[in-house]
Amino acid sequence: MDDEIFLHERIEVVAVFGAGLNPCRPLKFRRANGREIAITEIGLRHPSIQGKRTLHIFDVTDGSADYRLEFDSQQLTWQLTREADHYE
Repeated sequence: MDDEIFLHERIEVVAVFGAGLNPCRPLKFRRANGREIAITEIGLRHPSIQGKRTLHIFDVTDGSADYRLEFDSQQLTWQLTREADHYE
């Protein structure tokens, strides 16, 4: 992600939870301003241990911008932490 904007924005996420190698897959999210983002691709995803909490980090795109979403598995909340425009 180039020219990133670092955020700490709580968001609403529609995600699918299932079995297999990718047990959680975010599909779309709504920002605080009401804008809804449909996720077209999930890039990297990995867990991050923060004290006793585990954050699940997802780098996603809607085709025109890249985003980093964090799911806190203890508090069951989602945060948008980064945003970057796509440059072709």
